[in-house]
Amino acid sequence: MNTVSADPVELTDLHPSRDDLLGDVLAGLSGTPKRLPSKYFYDRRGSELFEEITRQPEYYLTRVELALLEAECADIATVVGRRVHVVEYGSGSGRKTRLLLDALEDPVAYTPVEISRSALVGSVERLDREFGPVQMLPVLGDFTQPIPLPEPEREARRVLVFFPGSTLGNLTHTEAVRLLTAMRETIGPKGAALIGIDLQKSPSLIEAAYNDAAGVTAAFTLNLLVRLNRELGANFDLDAFRHRAVYQPGTGRIETFIDSQRAQTVSVHGKSFAFAAGEAMQVEYSHKYTDEGFAELAARAGLRVVQGWNDPQDWFGLRLLQPA
Repeated sequence: MNTVSADPVELTDLHPSRDDLLGDVLAGLSGTPKRLPSKYFYDRRGSELFEEITRQPEYYLTRVELALLEAECADIATVVGRRVHVVEYGSGSGRKTRLLLDALEDPVAYTPVEISRSALVGSVERLDREFGPVQMLPVLGDFTQPIPLPEPEREARRVLVFFPGSTLGNLTHTEAVRLLTAMRETIGPKGAALIGIDLQKSPSLIEAAYNDAAGVTAAFTLNLLVRLNRELGANFDLDAFRHRAVYQPGTGRIETFIDSQRAQTVSVHGKSFAFAAGEAMQVEYSHKYTDEGFAELAARAGLRVVQGWNDPQDWFGLRLLQPA
């Protein structure tokens, strides 16, 4: 664990190395079907594009969740209690964080865990100016792995993990249980987790959110190939690949692919990978939940749902979990 000065706060650097990226990519491209990990979407440009996605008219998730937080944050703060150490997985721009920190009574510290350095530093600097008494303890790292938390100067009554945005839905059920289990260990016996979940609804509404008319989501997906070209010396031809996102009713999830438009061979770090015309690389899942399905997932990780909040249309929900 390296602590890097990021005045006026200190940044704990647990960021995946180039070797981590290379190993994950080579393993994914060697498999059948080919896969690329969605966690590597978020370089500087990827983070910028995702923020642009959240402003597209088809992408209801951020808009609805922000409205839900604005409506329910006071009640959430009452349930959570005072003097908490907020730990956020995948902090992004910090818009949702601001609403939560503003509502909580005397929060002790804020630890965002983010894989994008630019998004992390920018968000923390803005929040530090607004919430001076709250100690900022950012961690640059992959939140899908166990994270040792920095110790705040003031003792917190409990840890609250904040995981908005339905990011949990990007994981397979097995991966989600693994992450929730690690989350249970992080919060400890007195802690809690506030998790955003995208709920089941009209398939056409869901599918449109991942295929916006402006093509921002497509640019976001293909930016992963730009990153691999830059950081791993790959030679992906972006004109020869295309974004595709499809809702699968049987599994209740969006499946996002990068499709090869022709037969071709791509080199990554000196290793060649053949693609057939129409061959798909799986790059992301986006699960949509029912209350029963989410409660069962949490239970497999030793957690229970103690309270929940939905928007008026039941499109999106926030669930408060505690150790079972």
